[in-house]
Amino acid sequence: MTKVGHIYLIDDDESMRTSLSRMLKELGYIVEDFSSAVAYLEHSLPVAPAVILLDMQMPDMSGLDLQEKLLQLGRKTPIIFVSGQSHPHQIVKSLKQGAVDFLFKPFNLEDLLKAVADALEFDRRQLKRISKEVETKKDYSTLTPREREVCFWLVKGLLNKDIAVKLGTTDATIKVHKARVMDKMNVNSVQLLVAKYLESDLENIHNN
Repeated sequence: MTKVGHIYLIDDDESMRTSLSRMLKELGYIVEDFSSAVAYLEHSLPVAPAVILLDMQMPDMSGLDLQEKLLQLGRKTPIIFVSGQSHPHQIVKSLKQGAVDFLFKPFNLEDLLKAVADALEFDRRQLKRISKEVETKKDYSTLTPREREVCFWLVKGLLNKDIAVKLGTTDATIKVHKARVMDKMNVNSVQLLVAKYLESDLENIHNN
C-alpha cells in the first residue's frame, strides 16, 4: 500500500540516508534522497503533499541556509529538521522561519512517523487553501472596475445606499452591481464575501 505522501530526505550521512529511505519506502512513502542541499535545489521538482526531512549541519549549505533559500523561492513544502547537535538559536530560527518540527538524532521512530504524518497533513491543508485562493482570484478577475469598487465597500461594511453616495449613483444601480458581485464571486451572503476577500488578500489586488 502506497501512502499518499512524498518525502525529500536531505542528509550528507550516506548510511543514515540509506537506512531511513529503505524504512520509509517499506512503509509506503515515496522517498527521494539527496546528499546535499545543493543537490536538492538542482534536481528536485516541487510536488505536494510532501515533507522535507532536512539535516541541519551539512557542508556547503546548511539546513537553515536551504530553508531561507526555499522561502525566497516561494516553495512552501513543510520542513522537519533532523540534527545530531544544534545550537538553541538555530532551532529557534528554523521554527520561526516555519519549520514544522525538530528531531534530534538518534530519534525515536514513532516520533519521526508522527512528525511526517502531521507535516503531510499540514501540506494537504495548505494545498487546499492555495487552490481555493487561486479560484477566488480567478473569480475576482472577472469583476468590472465598478463591481470591484462595490465589492470593496461591501467588504468594508457599507450599506447599498452608502455605497451609492460614495460612488455618485443610485441605490438601485448598486443593487444590480451587488447582485453581479455575489454571483461572480460564488457567494450567497456578504459574510462569505468578506471571508473570501480577506482570506485571498484581495484588497492588495484592489489597491494595485
